Amino acid sequence: MADTPRTPDVVVIGAGPVGENVADRTTAAGLTTVIVESDLVGGECSYWACEPSKALLRAALMRADASHVPGLAPAVAGPLDTAAVLAHRDRMAADWNDEGQVAWLKSAGIELIRGHGYLEGPRRVAVRTADGGVLRLRARHAVVLCTGTGAAFPPLPGLDALRPWSSREATSAPRIPERLAVVGAGVVATEMATAYQALGSQVTLIARDSRLLGRMEPFAGELVAERLREAGADLRFRTTVTAAARAQGPQDPVQVTLSDGSRLTADELLLATGRAPRTGDLGLRTVGLTPGDWLTTDDSFTVTGVPGAWLYAVGDVNNRALFTHQGKYQARIAGATIAARAAGTPLDTGRWGRHTATADTEAVPQVVFTDPEIAAVGLTTAAAERAGRQVDVVDYEIGQLAGALQYRPDYRGRARILIDPERRTVLGATFAGPGVAELLHSATVAITGEITVDRLWHAVPAFPTISEIWLRLLETYRG
Repeated sequence: MADTPRTPDVVVIGAGPVGENVADRTTAAGLTTVIVESDLVGGECSYWACEPSKALLRAALMRADASHVPGLAPAVAGPLDTAAVLAHRDRMAADWNDEGQVAWLKSAGIELIRGHGYLEGPRRVAVRTADGGVLRLRARHAVVLCTGTGAAFPPLPGLDALRPWSSREATSAPRIPERLAVVGAGVVATEMATAYQALGSQVTLIARDSRLLGRMEPFAGELVAERLREAGADLRFRTTVTAAARAQGPQDPVQVTLSDGSRLTADELLLATGRAPRTGDLGLRTVGLTPGDWLTTDDSFTVTGVPGAWLYAVGDVNNRALFTHQGKYQARIAGATIAARAAGTPLDTGRWGRHTATADTEAVPQVVFTDPEIAAVGLTTAAAERAGRQVDVVDYEIGQLAGALQYRPDYRGRARILIDPERRTVLGATFAGPGVAELLHSATVAITGEITVDRLWHAVPAFPTISEIWLRLLETYRG
């Protein structure tokens, strides 16, 4: 009968990197898997976040480095080729065409259904297709929600008429506005301020906080603010937007009123003020959950409060660690858990070992691709204090390294590690400076491997590289 639901083993809602990885794991385990997507296969990261944003930033960061190298500075003194940068951005976003991702799903044996998927009860999923029809599925073993997040805008009056940018518009804009106002102080705000100032916009950044990147070590935000000001950006701290309005024409500027009484005019207004879970239209009430809420899970990414261990929430939607790499890590664990439960095998055995996430709380690596780069993993000093953890704080100026001076003769940067004084292991690391992103994985391995500082002495960094910072930090700690 037409109304009889199809019965795959697993239904995944959301075909971003997280959903793709869950589906890949369950399919590889022999489970028939259907993935449902209402937008582009490949998700936010591929088309509106990681890939296009880094493409916009690449030329800006390369020029910033080159302009400080003796003999090279005159060659990069002119403006960036904006058209070439935008064309590179378009290529990295695959021109917003998901044919390649769709082909990969097919090659992996994963069935794609286009449409909006939502729950209709335990293990039951309905898909509203583009032609207005509804396709019904009943998962034998698992339904996995991988719907991610969307922009969370502040409660400004007349928001629809204002037509502000979210991160999506900022990373996909077809042209560079002459004046860009950025509201926010986090990663999206600082990265897009860096990119657009370099690409020719006059950027005004409006932050209610007293500094940038408030969740990281204070020196990180201070260095980024310093470089943004040097590049010509206007930074307004401890300030909020009290009103904003745009005339009806699509090219009309935005008039912005600030809490200090000042006003400014911008061609575009980017609201980089946070993220909210895409759970409002997933049918959560049919399984006893609240639409619009973050989804709470255990460490296998099984949703708590839903009987039967069949519903999973993986990636940003669970609010554990909102990064693509962490979502893919979660996907591997969730996929292995689903496969083990379907086979009736214990969760602490098998190819992937224990089916329990630990990296979401102990060692979450993050890079902010500003000038300078910021790379951090594990605890910050403030987080350690909040958690009541005693730590030894070890700082070193990266610009004192020969490798850093080869990178830039006027290198400005700083490194900090936090050490557990009893166990003598690294609990956190933050690096701020040009080229520090490549230091991050060594710090992540040190933290997750619980390597003592006594053993780290035998991990000898090459000279002259910036990785020599590890030696200097250990020398500083030993005194």
